Amino acid sequence: MPLSLRTVEAAEVDDRRVLVRDDFNVPLDDDGRVTDDLRVRASLPTLRHLIERRAKVICCSHLGRPKGKRVAKYSLEPVAGVLGDLLGLQVAFVDDVAGDQAAQAAEELSPGRVLLLQNLRFEPGEEANDPAFADRLASLGELYVDDAFGAAHRAHASVVGVAERLPAYAGFLLAREVKELSRLLEGPESPFVAVLGGSKVSDKLAVLSNLLSRVDTLVIGGGMCFTFLAAQGYGVGDSLFEPDQVDAVRDLLARAELEGKGILLPTDVVVADAFAADAHHRTVPASAIDSGWRGLDIGPDTAAAFAAAAVHDARTVFWNGPMGVFEWPAFEAGTRAVAEAVASTDAYTVVGGGDSAAALAQFGLAEKVDHLSTGGGASLEMLEGRTLPGVSVLAESSSARQ
Repeated sequence: MPLSLRTVEAAEVDDRRVLVRDDFNVPLDDDGRVTDDLRVRASLPTLRHLIERRAKVICCSHLGRPKGKRVAKYSLEPVAGVLGDLLGLQVAFVDDVAGDQAAQAAEELSPGRVLLLQNLRFEPGEEANDPAFADRLASLGELYVDDAFGAAHRAHASVVGVAERLPAYAGFLLAREVKELSRLLEGPESPFVAVLGGSKVSDKLAVLSNLLSRVDTLVIGGGMCFTFLAAQGYGVGDSLFEPDQVDAVRDLLARAELEGKGILLPTDVVVADAFAADAHHRTVPASAIDSGWRGLDIGPDTAAAFAAAAVHDARTVFWNGPMGVFEWPAFEAGTRAVAEAVASTDAYTVVGGGDSAAALAQFGLAEKVDHLSTGGGASLEMLEGRTLPGVSVLAESSSARQ
């Protein structure tokens, strides 16, 4: 691991209050039930380690974007039940973040037991990294463990402020995320193929630029591919398209040619006459998208070429972003083909979070990749070459204790 992160294994936790920053930002249905517990399950190794060593475990997390206000649909109370079921013990919940109720519940916690605080973002001081709020939150624990890689790119009170106030350690999940993603940036085994999709090229351009010097081939699908096609002079009909990114894409294509890097773009696409699951659709060459039609998936020839690049031509594969609107059966084939290729290749495989993780789950392939990141935004920022506040503060804390 390039950064020296002191992990939770080094902490003396017996009979001590340990404040754990988790990422329980999970989807809920209209009835408040958790519909995908991937992030909760990812937290279990660190929590079980602490429980087995008789720590008094105080979990905190954000959920959604309540913007500093109490919003009932963003309560973490449903997560307490899911977490308790997965741990096989009752998880106490307090409808308070860092006030008197939370302080009393933390003080009364027994060794080997778990408490979950209310949504951190109900407090306006969380996202502002307010010193007073950080003081109150830090006072609940004697040690701090950050296991929320999905929030590591946010300089919030629970991520940075508390780590500056308590002896701070990385949880197993966060440490593994940093280690596995670092493999993509520091001497990845070649050939290295990066497959990127998603809707907007503006969201991924910095990642593409940073990866270009490291990969052998960039594979571009999803809505972002239409800006690339437009940069090559093709008409894209009514497809998603960012005119203000065309020059930047042309620069990237020219740089790739200069550096001898391959960029694979769609040669055929599935187009529809409306953005709807039941829209009329057909497959056309990528150079022949008519006005009034929009691309909603890569075509079968492109899917085969993209899959071959991942299966046959790579020793390292990174995938982030779907190839189309995979939530609709008519437009799932391209994403499915890439997912199956990434799951079956002998290469070392890393899949970014968000929609890519959802696609793997939809196709029953989530267990078939080497590393499935829980942090979409954080993983992309790390791959951009940016410093993550939640990681750097832990590295600084580790150095201070050496």
